[in-house]
Amino acid sequence: MTLPGPAGAAGGAEAATGRGEPVPAEGSFGSHGPGDSGAHGGSGRTNIRAGASGPGASGCLGGSDDSAGPGGPQGAGSADGSGGAEGAGRAYGFRGLRQRLGAGEVVVLDGGLSNQLADQGCDLADPLWTARLLAEEPEQIRAAHTAYLRAGAQVLTTASYQATFEGFARRGVGRAEAAGLLRRSVELAREAADAWSAPRADSAQSRSPAPSPASARGVDPGGGRPEVWVAASVGPYGAMLADGSEYRGRYGLSVRELARFHRLRIEALAEAGPDVLALETVPDVDEAEAMLAAAEGTGLPVWLSYTIEGRRTRAGQPLEDAFALAAGRDEVVAVGVNCCAPGDAAEAVRLAKEVSGKAVVAYPNSGERWDAQAGRWAGDAAFDPESVADWRESGARLVGGCCRVGPAGIAGIAAALRKNA
Repeated sequence: MTLPGPAGAAGGAEAATGRGEPVPAEGSFGSHGPGDSGAHGGSGRTNIRAGASGPGASGCLGGSDDSAGPGGPQGAGSADGSGGAEGAGRAYGFRGLRQRLGAGEVVVLDGGLSNQLADQGCDLADPLWTARLLAEEPEQIRAAHTAYLRAGAQVLTTASYQATFEGFARRGVGRAEAAGLLRRSVELAREAADAWSAPRADSAQSRSPAPSPASARGVDPGGGRPEVWVAASVGPYGAMLADGSEYRGRYGLSVRELARFHRLRIEALAEAGPDVLALETVPDVDEAEAMLAAAEGTGLPVWLSYTIEGRRTRAGQPLEDAFALAAGRDEVVAVGVNCCAPGDAAEAVRLAKEVSGKAVVAYPNSGERWDAQAGRWAGDAAFDPESVADWRESGARLVGGCCRVGPAGIAGIAAALRKNA
């Protein structure tokens, strides 16, 4: 069906809030089972293209895609994934990633999902950006994930960076369906990961019984392919505004208001059973505090990644203060930077390790800049996959690319890590 464009936003509590206005009341959205939205599988798609305006100024997605039983999100409880209906199935993925990072191994992330989708011919000129495809072209998202797996990525980041209840409400998408689309972002990444990790016809393992869901998610089934994890992308409040404010922060909202905004979507994502939450492209320390608070109680580990300029967040705070927020938090498996200039990454990695004592995550942009007036990328790419060797020496354990870093860049990172092993 065709739904109204941004001008025909849904009314009432579902309508998107404006910049600096109160966010929806806490608890205004409940948990929904897999059949609530009608957005799962098959041809059950929703057309939300009608009335689309041009792209927002944001242009950034880090990377950067089961349902809840009684009692809340799957696996909720402890960060080892031991609780909830999906706890047993997800636990190995949680522990496997923690073990890899704890052992000092480097795990390869994917690259920019938006640029790969654009290369596949997808039209992203929409305030929902890549999130539109969750409803209309889910197979394109799955194909983009597969492209990064072929390049050597071990972590797939979901198409949920700019997916919010408020953003979907502007297009007339109700709460239950929006929650289903958020869950779908995780399911699409999981489907791509499971298909990639499934036993191949030419392997000895293919003659063995099919792997359990837990082994499919955490254990190489024998075909020589690495383990794959799914990171649920949680972008900043400014991404929902689609006006570039994610690169400024300071929206005029309190930490408590921001936590309420993020909690709703984080709970929906957690219901689908990702291995980790990617709290990414965070422009200031206040929002980082809010996002960490919103993720509490999900039982999921998180990585916290700031967008920066030089030695400061985009909101102007010293990186030492930003990274210190992660210190002593067991749920934070890594802290670092993304969606920044490649030249800023090395010093940020060193500071993140020194201040937090955590494993560090780093996935900068290509070095090109988005020209909002012209509606295109400008400048030259400066991303050098060989830089990961220096990042690793400084403490980086999750490495990849963000905007304009595609499968070729991720393949270069994987090759550089093998060469310098």
